[in-house]
Amino acid sequence: MSEIKVNNIQSLSGTNGPVISGTVEMNSNGAMALPRGDTAYRGGRGRAVRAGGIVPGARTNTIDYFTISTLGNAVDFGNLTAATAQGGGCSSSTRGIFGGTTPDGSTDTNNIEYITISSTGNAFDFGDFTKVGLGRRGASNETRGIFFGRGDNPLIFKDITYIAIATKGNVADFGELTEASASGGALANNTRGIYAIRSNSSNTIDYITIATTGNAQDFGDYHTANVAITNGLSSPTRGVFSGGYISPASTDEISYITIASKGDTQDFGNLTVAYNEQSATSNHVRGVIMGGNNTVIEYITIASVGNATDFGDLTQVVSFSMACSDSHGGLG
Repeated sequence: MSEIKVNNIQSLSGTNGPVISGTVEMNSNGAMALPRGDTAYRGGRGRAVRAGGIVPGARTNTIDYFTISTLGNAVDFGNLTAATAQGGGCSSSTRGIFGGTTPDGSTDTNNIEYITISSTGNAFDFGDFTKVGLGRRGASNETRGIFFGRGDNPLIFKDITYIAIATKGNVADFGELTEASASGGALANNTRGIYAIRSNSSNTIDYITIATTGNAQDFGDYHTANVAITNGLSSPTRGVFSGGYISPASTDEISYITIASKGDTQDFGNLTVAYNEQSATSNHVRGVIMGGNNTVIEYITIASVGNATDFGDLTQVVSFSMACSDSHGGLG
């Protein structure tokens, strides 16, 4: 039987104890070593969270979640501070951010809220958008969240704004898109954010470097013209856009890009049903698309091409919801 003797347990600074913090190792003849790092970053990763949206007749404050690597239905997570829809989600490996609009009876209030992804419970206030608008889309790396586009009926705008995910506060100005847009498709890897313009007269795709500020630049074109109300997901190398609206009907098409290189989208496959107004997120391997005025969750393998497959169901029929995960392409 092994015997462990400890003289002192202190913090790395040596100022207090018995608190175990920082790097702790135990070595033996069997070369045993305890894991390193904050437990929030080890194990249990791969959770997708869907928040808010429009249910038949009203906005909703419901949050639900599921594990991306498995199949099955979503379960209840908690609630937003208010019924919120038509916004975007972004996240780090620990914190999820949702920014959407909440009608208060006369004007649209532009909430930003946050959750701790590894737990369950209600959201907390994060800050606000400084301008009224619908249809922002979110993307992020580990440190910074980006929101693309904005609409204020009947106008759409070129706005790009950003937040520091770890600190609460209002958005700051980042720059502008090459064209005005709302409800396009956004995705990111650790370096680059990508946004597919939502317009009935454009198929432009823009990109930014997340760590900087400045105006977006042209990336390429959506290979099918005039796709509106799409959404995006990613691995560290590949971005995928799914669904949307091509007048006069929804589309089931899925397309992809290589994030590090500029160029047009290429055909990936098809959704199980044609819809728009959906949300999407991913881990590094699997993308999930959900809630296009239905309860549907379906999935793809990002590195391959092919049609989507049924995953399970959300807790409610919903559209225009927001989604994020703790392991998307922007954390690679």
